[in-house]
Amino acid sequence: MKEYKALGSPESRIEGYLKVTGKAKYSAEFPIPNALYGFPVRSSIAKGNITSMNTEKAETVEGVVKIITHKNALKLGENKQNSSGKVSNGTKTVLQDTSIKSYGQYVGIVVAETYEQARAAARIIEVTYDTEDPTISFEENVDSAYKPDPGRPSGIDTSRGDLEEGLQGASVVVDEVYNTPMEVHNPMEPHATIAIFEGDKLTIYDTSQMLYRTIGSVAEVFNMPEDKIKVISTFIGGGFGSKLRAWEHVMLTIMAAKMLDKPVKTAITRQMMQTNAGMRQHNRQHLRVGANESSRLTALAHETVSHTAADELYLEKSGYYSRSMYAVPNTLITHRVFDTNIQVPSSMRAPGEAPGSFAMESAMDELAFRLNMDPIEFRIKNEPEKDPHTGKPWSSRSLIQCMQQGAEKFDWNRRKQEPRSNRKGDWLIGYGMAGASRGAPYQQASSRLKLNKSGDEVTATVEMAATDIGTGSYTIIAQTAANSLNIPVDQIEVHIGDSSLPKTPGSGGSWGAGTFSSAADAVCEKVKKELREKANIAADQEMSIAELLNAADLNTYEAEATAMAFDDASNYAHYSFGAHFVEVWVDEKLGMVKIPHVLSTSAVGTVLNQKTARSQVLGGIVFGLGQAMSEETLLDERYGSYVTRTLADYHVPVNLDVGKIDVIFIPEEDKHINRMGVKGIGELGITSVAAAIANAVLKR
Repeated sequence: MKEYKALGSPESRIEGYLKVTGKAKYSAEFPIPNALYGFPVRSSIAKGNITSMNTEKAETVEGVVKIITHKNALKLGENKQNSSGKVSNGTKTVLQDTSIKSYGQYVGIVVAETYEQARAAARIIEVTYDTEDPTISFEENVDSAYKPDPGRPSGIDTSRGDLEEGLQGASVVVDEVYNTPMEVHNPMEPHATIAIFEGDKLTIYDTSQMLYRTIGSVAEVFNMPEDKIKVISTFIGGGFGSKLRAWEHVMLTIMAAKMLDKPVKTAITRQMMQTNAGMRQHNRQHLRVGANESSRLTALAHETVSHTAADELYLEKSGYYSRSMYAVPNTLITHRVFDTNIQVPSSMRAPGEAPGSFAMESAMDELAFRLNMDPIEFRIKNEPEKDPHTGKPWSSRSLIQCMQQGAEKFDWNRRKQEPRSNRKGDWLIGYGMAGASRGAPYQQASSRLKLNKSGDEVTATVEMAATDIGTGSYTIIAQTAANSLNIPVDQIEVHIGDSSLPKTPGSGGSWGAGTFSSAADAVCEKVKKELREKANIAADQEMSIAELLNAADLNTYEAEATAMAFDDASNYAHYSFGAHFVEVWVDEKLGMVKIPHVLSTSAVGTVLNQKTARSQVLGGIVFGLGQAMSEETLLDERYGSYVTRTLADYHVPVNLDVGKIDVIFIPEEDKHINRMGVKGIGELGITSVAAAIANAVLKR
């Protein structure tokens, strides 16, 4: 029997042809008959109240069907709030009152026969306000930070041992403050939504990473049964966390469709992507890290202050990175926020780890420098045998191998350790590294398999309510099924992005690959077992899937299965680990910085597809380059308006900014994470890249 080795092979994306030929339909591209077009109206102030809205001129624009404002909007239920009166579950109503909480807040929506008509009408709506001074400045308001109520059980503050005793017992202490700026996700595909009511049933075409989270939010806002809502999101042009929730434009679109009883499509602009689709907030992290004469860490305080919205809480737990990375007996981790009239922050690629690793890994290098110790040796010296925070054993941890093999491939020992000792003309050359870690959760998921035999050839269709945010979900699901069924990948068809299919948690949190592949494997193995039972064939008798169908006298077969978490999974600490190495050149006279080489090692268990996995790491590294070198959202603190108004103003790295990048996967087996042994990789790639760059600059 011929074997098809699908897992791990660098298969090209099975949906690639659809994408490059323009046949892959994204949310705004579905041709819905008789659809109207929505265009949101945004506030021009950051704080205050609407005193009047004049829509008379806009209503005369050709093609305008309806203008919805707080005056005529559907009355919706109250937002669920925590003890501080803030929304904390990511679900908000729209157009229910006149209050303005942030610049660009939606105050209405124009619905017209064409997009251009709706946009033109929205521009001439006259809104007057009773304006108040907004709370914008970080420096002026940071002292008002408080301990937030997340609305659900959560360890905002954690500690172990005696911090002060640990600091006193240290021979060297790093006491530094690390700032990371506001950033915006800016995925290639802006957000878009189409809402269609058919009686009491609602279909939503939406750029949603998590279909069932969107269903839950919509059901809550519009008081609908969840089983009456269907969400379709077949292709997503990047998300990075901005598409984890149903933002207010989704609610506006559904409201318009419900009021007009017609399909409505809303595609928000690049300007709205800056003001209405989330961001990573400014984080200020104060670290105090001590080590003794034996180069052992004795104490760690990681205290983070950030900002949230006036009416909604988001807390990025940057200190969580430090809780489990290195062996420290005495720790204090705290998080505080203060309220602003800036849009609510949201999860952005590696939430917590991206800013937290920058602070922690920078502090580790500063400690190593003061101890006159190689930074890799210092990290190995403080390697924990088990998770320092939970006390649980690691399901797998290959950080030392990542650092050692990365150092060998990067030729780490060639560098001169003294700053300003590596030079080429006016360029000072620095070499930096950083360890990296990202939680590797697993979520339960279900899938359906349909087999069809024609002659001796079997084709298979795998169905699940998964999503593909550009990560390669279609392809790895097909590879997993091909591997289990032992048939070529091109005989596998994958249907995802539809909430009517078997339930999955969607994409986010670095669980997608492990979750989707486990669900695909589970249903394939179940089908093979059931076919053997039907044909009374022993489990150890080798037979192809075509032979099994023949033996059972079947040409088609269908089944569903759910891939549960392992019974002992909660007994282990699950993380992906890696290390980044960078070469940085700084022009001594001009201060210009260029990064000609980055090398990254990753230990992520089973690698399902070498090509798509490498692509994920490459994307993460480029994201990290942007975090360190160029990306920053700037606001006018007087008015709360945005200086970086659109993607053109927001500096993401481009080809000329990116040098050579080497990606290396460290072989690793994890028997406790999930049935496929897969750990997340998409967010590990960005984690600690900024720290490695900062450490290289420190040693230039």
